[in-house]
Amino acid sequence: MMADNQAIGLSPCATPGTVCVLGIDLGTTSVKAALVVETAQGQIVTQSCSRETQAQANSPAAGAQGMEQDVQKIIKALNECLAAFPQEHLQRNWTQYSSSSRTRSNYKGCKWAESGTGHTFQPGEVSHLITWQDGRCSSSFLSSLPQPQSHLSVATGFGCATIYWYLKNSPDFLKPFDAAGTIHDYVVAMLCDLERPLMSVQNAASWGYFNSRSKSWNTEILRESGFPLDLLPEVGDPGGIAGRMPHDWHGIPKGAEVGIALGDFQCSVYSCMTERTDAVLNISTSAQLTVPMPLGFQPPETPDSLSAVAYFPYFDGNYLAVAASLNGGNVLATFVDMLACWMAELGYDVLESHVYTQMINAALAQNATRLSICPTVFGERHMPEQLASVTSIAASELSLGHVTRALCHGIIQNLHSMLPFQHLKEAGVKRILGSGSALSRNEVLKQEVEKTFPLPVIYGKDVDAAVGAAMVMLHRR
Repeated sequence: MMADNQAIGLSPCATPGTVCVLGIDLGTTSVKAALVVETAQGQIVTQSCSRETQAQANSPAAGAQGMEQDVQKIIKALNECLAAFPQEHLQRNWTQYSSSSRTRSNYKGCKWAESGTGHTFQPGEVSHLITWQDGRCSSSFLSSLPQPQSHLSVATGFGCATIYWYLKNSPDFLKPFDAAGTIHDYVVAMLCDLERPLMSVQNAASWGYFNSRSKSWNTEILRESGFPLDLLPEVGDPGGIAGRMPHDWHGIPKGAEVGIALGDFQCSVYSCMTERTDAVLNISTSAQLTVPMPLGFQPPETPDSLSAVAYFPYFDGNYLAVAASLNGGNVLATFVDMLACWMAELGYDVLESHVYTQMINAALAQNATRLSICPTVFGERHMPEQLASVTSIAASELSLGHVTRALCHGIIQNLHSMLPFQHLKEAGVKRILGSGSALSRNEVLKQEVEKTFPLPVIYGKDVDAAVGAAMVMLHRR
């Protein structure tokens, strides 16, 4: 379902003029559900609940490079999340429900069972989920794949690339499965009792080998290379309806409509971008800077693997220009972990939360530094082999404050190198909406954003894929 990372149900609302929409975000680390209620006066009220999935699983075939999750644990977290909602809220009559995520899963059905709050389902014969962070497809492997007829290059973590990897390295793995999709496509298919999964254009584009102009898979290219075409899902427009629920679900009535699962990034942007002159900067685990492309824009017909900017299908045939960096809050988390490990090796046991607080305070006391850090410890999709580096090292600038300031500066400069301020200016951007957990709690990052991008920056516009998914379905009634 839409997260990475959504809407369910329709019937007359209990209160005349009131519309209820439930959005679900199936993220990499947690599941979140948001209930959006629009009254006759146009007010929108939201309630939300989240649960960590703790679904990380070993990847026997891919080893340390693999990033897999247990689907059973994800669905368990989803059920717990919805069970935590006050039942009188979920037992309203509904308009729609949608969801999102950035993870892949091969699947075969589920098992429905009655519970105290209606029916719930448990996964049947499904594989592990292979997430967007999966690194099993090396650069040399990707270069051996056929050239896609698409404006997006194929990267590790993309669904089609992963299937190619299994074809080469473990072909027997694919034999028991007759369908593949994202985790949110799986949930939508189960809720609607679909014979085949249904995927939105947004998610299909992120799988690779999909032409967003013709809205079709590169079937000839895939067939000639021996790709199992029967695994690919059907594709529909974002904002469309996938079907209706054959059972009640956590009190949501049977017959409620379910929206086609959407892209988590697109829904996150939708939750906060209000003007076409807005740019959205989100720094959470990773980091993204995005601006809307002009109406009528069409991406190039062939991918540019060296380009730092990708064009993501949005809504109503429009596109977003996105600098999607793999290096955001995860870089700071890695630095904190390194410091904590060093302290442990020296015989001192410290909380990582304390380390984080102290390093930010030290950086706030250090307004500038000549120390330069390129923070790409996780590489970038357009430069997968690039590692991090530290230069301009002076003995006088090795304090915790200097290093932390340089690290935060490097994270923002890396984004700026991908999508420079001049490009924002040429696109007519008038303000930046800053969001994401890593940015909201880090005053040093905020200072570096404002130095690098001399535009008004509005904080507190936290992106929320679950709310965005609900809003999409609400506005498309």
